[in-house]
Amino acid sequence: MAISLERDMAGYGEHPPHAGWPGGARIALNFVLNYEEGSEYSIGDGDGQSDAGLVELPASSVARGERDLAAESMFEYGSRVGFWRLMRIFSERRLPMTVFACALALERNPAAAEAIKRAGHDICCHGWRWIEHYKLSEDEERRHIQLAIDSLRKTMGERPFGWYCRYGPSVNTRRLLMEEGGFVYDSDSYNDELPYYVTLAGRPQLVVPYTLTNNDLKWGTGNFGTGEDFFVYLRESFDVLYAEGQTTPKMMNVGMHMRLLGHPGRASGLIRFLDYARAKPGVWICKRNEIADHWLRHHPFREQK
Repeated sequence: MAISLERDMAGYGEHPPHAGWPGGARIALNFVLNYEEGSEYSIGDGDGQSDAGLVELPASSVARGERDLAAESMFEYGSRVGFWRLMRIFSERRLPMTVFACALALERNPAAAEAIKRAGHDICCHGWRWIEHYKLSEDEERRHIQLAIDSLRKTMGERPFGWYCRYGPSVNTRRLLMEEGGFVYDSDSYNDELPYYVTLAGRPQLVVPYTLTNNDLKWGTGNFGTGEDFFVYLRESFDVLYAEGQTTPKMMNVGMHMRLLGHPGRASGLIRFLDYARAKPGVWICKRNEIADHWLRHHPFREQK
């Protein structure tokens, strides 16, 4: 199905295509690790502020323009501790994930970049830095996209094939990605449970939607209190999609942040859900690149008549 870059309130409608996931799977389950720590707004990088996004307090009391050392240390926990805990959890179960990688963050932690490569997880570019692209001019955004590609090529050994902005894209983002020409898909959308195509100037672009729903950021908004909350919410989402998957298989994203889910009391919920989901037959736990590749091969773009 092809849609334009204008809003589409109909989508696939009542009869979505049968995904045809590998092995006849009833659900494609993709875990996404957001690697942002080290690329956020900081005084040291000349931003004039310390970032306090998705940390343990909803608002910083430190005056803008001064370093928030508490928030900085919470970001550091993510890369120093949380990253390695989450990597171990997936490694012990021999499960894949996708890393939404801010390029500068991986540049600043070569050991983490090497661990991701060694584990075989795929990379979806989360920008050069963890900043909002809708605040950038078109020229600035174009430059950031290229900086991110060059950086990830250096740290990971290859360029990224997927893209996802912090929260949401600018009105230029998708066009700039398509102009660059090397991105297979973007995930700057939350509007579906299946991949789909959009068109710009007659050219198609694959979109693999993401989620802020099955996402550990709910600790930052006060919706989750314990690892049990995370497990129960993911299990309930999974169970509905798994039941529907008998006739209409879908995909399920799970969003993870090292400085949030990496804490032991929260990681316990992830462990329980991983073991729950992998015990079910017909579950394809996969990388995002694999979903995109499957859709391109089995559901190629077709012009609407």
